[in-house]
Amino acid sequence: MDEKDVRILERESVYDGFFRIDRYRLQHRRFEGGWTQELTREVFERGHAVALLPYDPARDEVVLIEQFRIGAFAAGEAPWQTEVIAGIIEPGEAPDEVARRESLEEAGLEPGELVPISRFLVSQGAVTETVQLYCGRVDAAGAGGVHGLDQEGEDIRVLVLPFAAAEALVTGGRISNAVALVALQWLIINRESLRARWAG
Repeated sequence: MDEKDVRILERESVYDGFFRIDRYRLQHRRFEGGWTQELTREVFERGHAVALLPYDPARDEVVLIEQFRIGAFAAGEAPWQTEVIAGIIEPGEAPDEVARRESLEEAGLEPGELVPISRFLVSQGAVTETVQLYCGRVDAAGAGGVHGLDQEGEDIRVLVLPFAAAEALVTGGRISNAVALVALQWLIINRESLRARWAG
């Protein structure tokens, strides 16, 4: 089934602040034929994002960041989350441009080649956001410190970890956000071929 199998009866914006919430009245086709009853669903319009996992193949090190997240706090999770670099795509920006901009702002790093990992929905039940995820080649020597834009209230600590320590965060269940999990699991699977690609 595809978009023609959805009937939008009404859409209205019920909140428009830092983010937007739209309410839909709709029907969709059923697998066994016919249409559902009228459904009402709220959708969180967040925009689309880009995320970057910086990796230094020579040092076999991963660069992650740590920052406060109100959603994690409200969900009862650790409010300071270990994450990959990320940012929202602004009008007219290409995803790779966002990855490079955010890498400088959040970690002070200028990545070389960007390898696309995946583009995926974060929470497809109610959120429109997609994430274009990359792995970027960096020189992690000297990386660290606290970064971010003051005008955006950012307070971002850079973490440089040996690959084995980053892998242990995943296998030990110490990463609780989806984007970082996808990125690190991809690196665990593709590390050897990536190091061969970036050799020298």
